[in-house]
Parts: sequence; structure tokens; C-alpha cells
Amino acid sequence: MSLETVSSNLSFGGVQGVYKHASSVTGTDMTFSVYVPPHAPGMKLPVVWYLSGLTCTHANVTEKGEFRRACAELGLIFVAPDTSPRGEGVADDPAAAYDFGLGAGFYVDATTEPFARHYRMWSYVTEELPALVAANFPADMARQAIMGHSMGGHGALTIALTFPDRFRSVSAFAPIVAPGQVPWGHKALPGYLGDDKAAWRRHDTVALIEDGARVKDILVDQGEADGFLAEQLKPSLLVAACTDAGIDLTLRMQPGYDHSYYFISTFMEDHLRWHAERLG
Repeated sequence: MSLETVSSNLSFGGVQGVYKHASSVTGTDMTFSVYVPPHAPGMKLPVVWYLSGLTCTHANVTEKGEFRRACAELGLIFVAPDTSPRGEGVADDPAAAYDFGLGAGFYVDATTEPFARHYRMWSYVTEELPALVAANFPADMARQAIMGHSMGGHGALTIALTFPDRFRSVSAFAPIVAPGQVPWGHKALPGYLGDDKAAWRRHDTVALIEDGARVKDILVDQGEADGFLAEQLKPSLLVAACTDAGIDLTLRMQPGYDHSYYFISTFMEDHLRWHAERLG
């Protein structure tokens, strides 16, 4: 599968690239970014996946995440995919709402029309893009971590719980932990997956844990001034699920911080160091 280099810039001795390719999974062109830190020739490096939130593309974290200095020091490849398929003929919310359709793929494989044709972000992020990264970058695919923000935190947690042998660590910023119990999920899950509530549970962190999925530990940072905290995020539900399941959850409530990249960039290095310890 061929890659087109959109841009390439030297940063902290490594290379920040943006790439485009024709995806057979989504049936569209897809764009993603990869930071490769400085390294010796022939060396394979651990990979940290970052999944973005509603309305975002790969560019939000690439431009605002402030991850490169830490990744260069720690020797981590940082991969940031898009949040949905895009392009001519890709279905969108008829009302052009921000929380469904373009920019809001929710990291599921849609089964309802007209979204099923292109909205296959679960398969894209868990199958196609990892194969592409493994083939084109010095990635040690035996050492992978995953993290994300908001909708991307939902994606990171559900993917890690589904593939616990693939990812050595998982963390999130302000994740949607129980989409089956909040308005964002009440729109996205039936919109993409129809009335199959068993399918909803496979894409709900709290439900997955209740149904037996396990990871060793989780790191979550949550801003106390986040306007979505009470209605959409509900971290207390994750606390209860992890307590009952014996999962070691570190939930850090951060006074004064909101839902923005000012929040994310403040604690990004903490998360990368946490992952690096577990990646070896």
C-alpha cells in the first residue's frame, strides 16, 4: 500500500510527517500523522497511538499536543489518525451537527445506511493503519500503547479492552466512558449501529468491563472545569466499573482545566512517560 507524503518537518531531531493513502477499508483517502524520534539506523521503536475527539482531524494533536520533545527523549513513535472518513460521497449528519457524521466516527464500523459504506473506523484503526505503519516506519509492533481524548478516549479504552494482548498500556484525557448512558452515545451508537444493543456494549468502556474485559491499569486525566463533565463524560461510572473489576485506575481530577488542548498539552508528557515505563 503506497503512501503519499503531504509534509515532512524536522523537530527535536526527529521527523514529523503527515501522510495520505487510499484506504481499502473506508473507500476514501485517509490522512494521518507520524512522529518518528531520532534513533540509530535499524532500531525498532515502540508506538503510541493517539485517537482524537469530536470535530478533530490528525492535525489537532499534531499542531497543539506538544508531544514531540517527550517522544524524542523517550524514543516513542507517535501516530495520530483522522476521526472519520472524508471526501465526496461520504455521508454526513443531515443537520450538519458536530457530534455525528464527518469528524465524529466514534471508532466503530457502522452497519446502518448510509454510513456503513465508509464509516469503518474500527477496522481502519485496528487493522489497516497498523499494517501500514508497520510496513513504512521503524515500528516495534510488539510494543504498542494507545491513548485518546474525549471520543478518542472512548476509542482508546474500548480498543485496549478488546485487544489487551496488543497494547501494553492505555490512557485517556476526558474520555467518554459510557456512551450507552450519555447523549453523545445515544446519538452515535444507534446512528451507526442500529438497534443492536449488544453491538453498543462492545463499544462502551463501562459495559465492556462489566462484561468481563480487562486491562491491568488505566490512567485518566479529567479537567474539573470541563463543560462536558457532568452530562457526557461521567468518570464516576468508570471508577465504579474498575473498582468492581479490580482494574487499577488512576483518575486525576485537574482543578481549573477544561476540555481543550490547553488541558491536553499540559498533561501530555505525564501520559507519555507513563506509557514509556510500560513499553520498556
